[in-house]
Amino acid sequence: MAVHHHHQPGGGGSSCRSSVVKGLLATIGLCLIGYILGPPLYWHLIEGLAAISHSSSAASTCPPCICNCASQESQESLLSIPIDCVKHDPEVSEDMQKNFTELLSKELKLQEAEALEKQQRSDMALLEAKKIASQFQKEADKCNSGMGTCEEAREKAEAALVAQKRLTEMWELRARQRGWQEGLASAQ
Repeated sequence: MAVHHHHQPGGGGSSCRSSVVKGLLATIGLCLIGYILGPPLYWHLIEGLAAISHSSSAASTCPPCICNCASQESQESLLSIPIDCVKHDPEVSEDMQKNFTELLSKELKLQEAEALEKQQRSDMALLEAKKIASQFQKEADKCNSGMGTCEEAREKAEAALVAQKRLTEMWELRARQRGWQEGLASAQ
């Protein structure tokens, strides 16, 4: 019983699958591009439309602000409190200016005290580290000294062992010359 397989030229199903995969990848790519570029383009378009509508309407009659807030930014970061830009207003009293100056002075003193405290802690930590390093150095010196003493003792012991072996060989040679034998000495 023979089984016949029908082959289609060009691979048949694989080219169809390849087209589907390519189409799917193209769709995913377009979705990613839309996801990445969509929101910025949307907001850019909205801002453009808002600018066009504001320029064409007569609602832009608001007078320009005469407030110079450039110096305010540095003060805000220093005091960490919001400051109204009213210092150009003639109704602001000298007491408000004095209070602001006092607050600024107190804040500077606090920051100076914190910096001094941090510096003292750093100095203490540095001194402690130097003390510990000195102790380790002393221990290392003791260890090195002990190693030197040990090495000297080992060399002396080695020299004494060599001398003892020579002495033993000499006495053994003399004993043999006088008739001593190893087996006879242990039997008696």
